[in-house]
Amino acid sequence: MSAVLAAIAEFATCRPDEIALSDGASMLSWGDLAREVASAQHALAAALRERPEGAPVALALDNSTALAIADLALIALGRPSVTLPPFFTRAQLAHAVADCGATTVLLPATANDKPTLSIAGARLLAAPAASASRPIHARTAKITYTSGSTGKPKGVCLSLEQMETVASSVVESLGRDLAGVHMAVLPLGVLLENVAGLYVSILAGGRHHAPGLDSLGYSAGLRPDPARLADLVERHGVTSLILAPEMLRALTACLVAQGRRLPSLRFVAVGGARISPQLIAAARGAGLPAYEGYGLSECASVVTLNTPTGDKVGTAGRALPHQRITVASDGELIVHGDSFLGYVGGPPQQGVLPTGDLGAVDLEGFVEIRGRKSNLIITDLGRNVAPEWVESELQAQPEIGQAAVFGDGAAELCAVLTTTTPQVSDAEVARAVARANASLPAYAHVVRWRRSPPFDAARGELTANGRLRREALHAAHRDFIDLQAEDAR
Repeated sequence: MSAVLAAIAEFATCRPDEIALSDGASMLSWGDLAREVASAQHALAAALRERPEGAPVALALDNSTALAIADLALIALGRPSVTLPPFFTRAQLAHAVADCGATTVLLPATANDKPTLSIAGARLLAAPAASASRPIHARTAKITYTSGSTGKPKGVCLSLEQMETVASSVVESLGRDLAGVHMAVLPLGVLLENVAGLYVSILAGGRHHAPGLDSLGYSAGLRPDPARLADLVERHGVTSLILAPEMLRALTACLVAQGRRLPSLRFVAVGGARISPQLIAAARGAGLPAYEGYGLSECASVVTLNTPTGDKVGTAGRALPHQRITVASDGELIVHGDSFLGYVGGPPQQGVLPTGDLGAVDLEGFVEIRGRKSNLIITDLGRNVAPEWVESELQAQPEIGQAAVFGDGAAELCAVLTTTTPQVSDAEVARAVARANASLPAYAHVVRWRRSPPFDAARGELTANGRLRREALHAAHRDFIDLQAEDAR
């Protein structure tokens, strides 16, 4: 039986009236949650009766109790689910649905629709999808589509056992005493929030709060408004969050500017891109208990994690108890242990998993992430530079918000930069770049830079968890990036 569903049944018996799930509009106790999952299981079974048995069901819903319950009900049904992130383009959404052979997409019903079913009071449509049947790997419980850098992301097939092993390992690493109120800031369509947020909260016996993305300020872009985020943390006594680095940077700046603290927070997990130690220090200085982690969709989200009892700033923490990490001769990190079943349409995954990330493991088991192997810049002098290393030094400067570094095959590195506020002058940016260069060897200095509007997932420049889409940024700034050194500003 599913460990997550077993935990719900246990808490529904021993703590039936304690709040388990909320979204700002509704609150469900453990007893309510058990009943709602059972009701949704029956409703979905009826709605899917005419659809091919075993075909995946795509979930295209906003963060809510309804989305969480639909996810759990599909586990109870033994139906694979496909989480569709809201930041995907229409073409990417269509590709994901067709690629995995989903025959149903669960959507919110409009005022003019006749709803197919109701889950936790939400009127939903189980809309048919004209997808051809696709073979998916046996034991697939969830298919998640990696952010990638192309319009056709890859579908990662995950077993329920793997996801629940990861969630259980996170609970073991953090301890149940940290279980309180976890608020979903990333979309639940992002695997990290789904597994390390929802499933971990349930296994630990905490409350999972999943407000709609509009209430976090996502309506103004594909990142939350930090002031609204802080308000919700205060209002609901939130004790834990999962943030992308850019979200942590924005929330830290907001708290400093307002002279504000969020004392209820006990743990803020940060991951998705290489993180400067200065950012962790600044966040902690603002009262945010920030801890860096590292993960992959192929490993069901989390692989390593710093914790209050095992923390080394500048690293992504130690491997979770069920995993082991080694380093190949070329510096690539290799994960040993539970891995994904395979990609949709691909062969079964067997053996160890090369991550594509460069890094190191110290004598205490802490893992340092140095950058993507495929992103490695080789200058015309033959020097190897991981751009994430340089970017983290740039972003450690208070004037610089985001940074993308380029220079493969060139004599010098250049950077496309955003500033933390529009009021930052070019002279201040130049001084910030000079400070970053002072901490880097000469071959990794940024010689040229250009200002840019904030990088935006809506323009294809970022993934949901803050990773740069370098091809898109290069295309947008090709006229600057491809300049020769003599044309430097």
